[in-house]
Amino acid sequence: MSRRPPTPSGRVTSAKIVIAGGFGVGKTTLVGSVSEITPLTTEAIMTSAGVGVDDTRQVPGKMTTTVAMDFGRISIDRDLILYLFGTPGQTRFWFMWDELVRGAIGAVVLVDTRRLADCFAAIDFFEHRRLPYLVAINCFDGMQYHDPQDVRDALAISHDVPVVACDARNRESTKHVLISLVEYVLTMRRSRAVAPA
Repeated sequence: MSRRPPTPSGRVTSAKIVIAGGFGVGKTTLVGSVSEITPLTTEAIMTSAGVGVDDTRQVPGKMTTTVAMDFGRISIDRDLILYLFGTPGQTRFWFMWDELVRGAIGAVVLVDTRRLADCFAAIDFFEHRRLPYLVAINCFDGMQYHDPQDVRDALAISHDVPVVACDARNRESTKHVLISLVEYVLTMRRSRAVAPA
């Protein structure tokens, strides 16, 4: 008995998304809050070896740090699965970023407005590689202290790059961020397809 090929409507599409940002901004929390599988994390206890290397003044309660990546998965719809790869935040682990972004359709740059400068390197990284990204303002303590337009101006990013607020601990909030990124990527691809050569 022969099997029929799947119909286009029954085809499942998967996509890779990178979650990036500065040290202690909430990347592991975001992946963990939205993943439908138990996320793979590479959290390690911070030791005295990190003193003078990792600046924990703005995140005094932080006891662990990502040393390789976080990985999670979420089904956005019946036919769209997103694979999430969270980057390590410290500069000494940035050599891994090139491998983590390979094959990604886009990225989320998670920011803490109390430490906005920490996300500049991630934005520069994605702009240099022409990888679509959006900026997600992590609202710590459930409070949004700055307007998205003010954050856009402070980061000096293009007017078309989405800037959204989120709570990295909340599944629906982080799911909205991922959907916004996918919509942005699709819009960019459509506009490129119709642009004159």
